[in-house]
Amino acid sequence: MSTLLVITGTTASGKTGAALELARRLDGELVGCDSVQVYRGLDIGSAKPTAEELGGVPHHLLDVVEPDAAIDAMQYAALADAAIADIVGRGRLPIVVGGTGLWLRALLRGLVALPAPDPVLRARLDAEVAHLGTPAMHARLRAVDPLAAEGIHPHDAMRIVRALEVLEQTGVPLGTLRAAHALGAPRHRALVVALDRPRDELYARIDARIDAMLDAGWLDETRGLCARHGPGIRALGSVGYRELVAHLRDGVAWTDTVAAIRKSTRVYTRRQRTWIGSDPDVAFHATPASLLGPEGDARISDFLEISGR
Repeated sequence: MSTLLVITGTTASGKTGAALELARRLDGELVGCDSVQVYRGLDIGSAKPTAEELGGVPHHLLDVVEPDAAIDAMQYAALADAAIADIVGRGRLPIVVGGTGLWLRALLRGLVALPAPDPVLRARLDAEVAHLGTPAMHARLRAVDPLAAEGIHPHDAMRIVRALEVLEQTGVPLGTLRAAHALGAPRHRALVVALDRPRDELYARIDARIDAMLDAGWLDETRGLCARHGPGIRALGSVGYRELVAHLRDGVAWTDTVAAIRKSTRVYTRRQRTWIGSDPDVAFHATPASLLGPEGDARISDFLEISGR
């Protein structure tokens, strides 16, 4: 069992900057936990740190799959385990950083055992999605499994169908199964810190970051990805990219596109907060300043001492 420091939190909360500072102080290396930064070419829109920003600090699990490839939580956990073992083997501290809640849970607790997809049931649910639309199916899911629905975007047809499928197969809501599993035995010794900021401050940071990413060429990045891989790949369904795809493919007005990116990013941070608030692994909540100050230093030092590192 390895000893980890985990920095999680909402989008734009300052996770990467705080993790980099801790890596420099603690002789650590970063292990990403971001379901968009793992893709090659999705750089600007995922706020992927540049080599200059990293300043020589190794950051594992960036750019590990092509944009048209699939990667799930189980595959992520296997990749993260390998990176962590490598870091520990060289006598350094793994610092996991990212806000993809399901992936973090897979790394720290493993995944709940679920039945294999049922082709007949899956085909029926897919047909219902095509007929009724994903928002209606999401509303159905929310009525029977609010825990799962809270963490699924209303337009994420694949995950909506899977949650409804599991409920029909097992008779138990997927959210309930995952919540129960979260209380299982840990796979690593981890101090999990959740970064947060006051809502108005966070929203201002989100807006400023979106403006900076658009100025840096986010639309051109998305146009190039569409040209190389097609607009329908799963990676381009992530927050921000899907709105830019709609602008390029469907002619959505630019002002409406930017407003939609801001709105969907804020909605995503609310879902992240809900997930983090229910996560039993989170040891404490902090702002970046408090994490990097005396209070954070004391908590981290105590954890590393108890862990024998």
